[in-house]
Amino acid sequence: MLLSIALGQVLALLLCGIRLTSKYLSEDFHANTPLFQSFLNYILLFLVYTTTLAVRQGEENLLAILKRRWWKYMFLGIIDIEATYLVVKAHQYTTFISIQLLNCFVIPVVILLSWFFLLVRYKVLHFIGAVACILGIGCMAGADVLMGRQQKEDFFPGDSKLIGDVLVLGGATLYGISSVCQEYIVRNLSRIELLGMIGLFGSFFSGIQLAIMEHKELLKVPWDWQIGLLYVGFTACMFGLYSFLPVVIKKTSATAINLSTLTAELYTFFCGLFLFHYKFSGLYLLSFGTILVGLVLYFSTTTYVAQDPRVYKQFRNPSGPVVELPSSAQLEPSVTYTSLGQETEEEPHVRVA
Repeated sequence: MLLSIALGQVLALLLCGIRLTSKYLSEDFHANTPLFQSFLNYILLFLVYTTTLAVRQGEENLLAILKRRWWKYMFLGIIDIEATYLVVKAHQYTTFISIQLLNCFVIPVVILLSWFFLLVRYKVLHFIGAVACILGIGCMAGADVLMGRQQKEDFFPGDSKLIGDVLVLGGATLYGISSVCQEYIVRNLSRIELLGMIGLFGSFFSGIQLAIMEHKELLKVPWDWQIGLLYVGFTACMFGLYSFLPVVIKKTSATAINLSTLTAELYTFFCGLFLFHYKFSGLYLLSFGTILVGLVLYFSTTTYVAQDPRVYKQFRNPSGPVVELPSSAQLEPSVTYTSLGQETEEEPHVRVA
């Protein structure tokens, strides 16, 4: 449980670094280039992981993977790009408080998709923990309002705020879809394949979108060594997040990841106390404590995977012959309880007829 929480907080700290560098770029240097920033990350993923796939032999080679699953990874790459773009774009239309709260919509999206497509089943403690984490974010948003931590641009007209809120909900939905897809891939295929394909299609489509929508903003950037260093820092944090995320998902789950990274907002605030001279309130500590309690409750018990009882199964003993189920046998509904944590021993092989 402690290891799972610690791994999630590493991701939250990387996300905090991403937000701090983005804040410096946009507010201090007026470099509003979210597509270019994402493009740099996808290019780095391409250089590291896609080239690794290219030099592999056999069925794990880049061309062999593209022949079998190219269109699936293409859609995943587009979803990953647009999820980030919609949330960043929403900052131009709605308040920071609304974005904080509506971003929590990703949690029910991930839970529902995991339930129906990954057949993950949750216990009461999981739902209690998730609700506690969301309450912690609500407490932080309330503290922001009371302390006046709002930008001047936060006072938008009603129609503009509606557009921004819809963009946030759309981005949160796409984030949820991307998280569940990544969990499926790292559990059934490989982490290198996932990152290599995201690097390939992400760099291609983000490059096209960058050339169409952001080339003028890129020309306005006042380039100097400070801006270059911020871009390097952003790309390093983003690359670390993408590279480490599949490792943590395989040891926990997509739902656990999205709950754990809620603390990133608080890490950003705590850094802002020194960097941006934010005003402190005890509500922020209450918010942080509430989220941690929610995480402890969530990780205190394991989820389980329900297997479809209609699937006709053949079980094979690793040291013996294949045992066929008789055709006249009545199939009983069954639920297989498995921890989504690290496996400690090899499980029997299962062949689906």
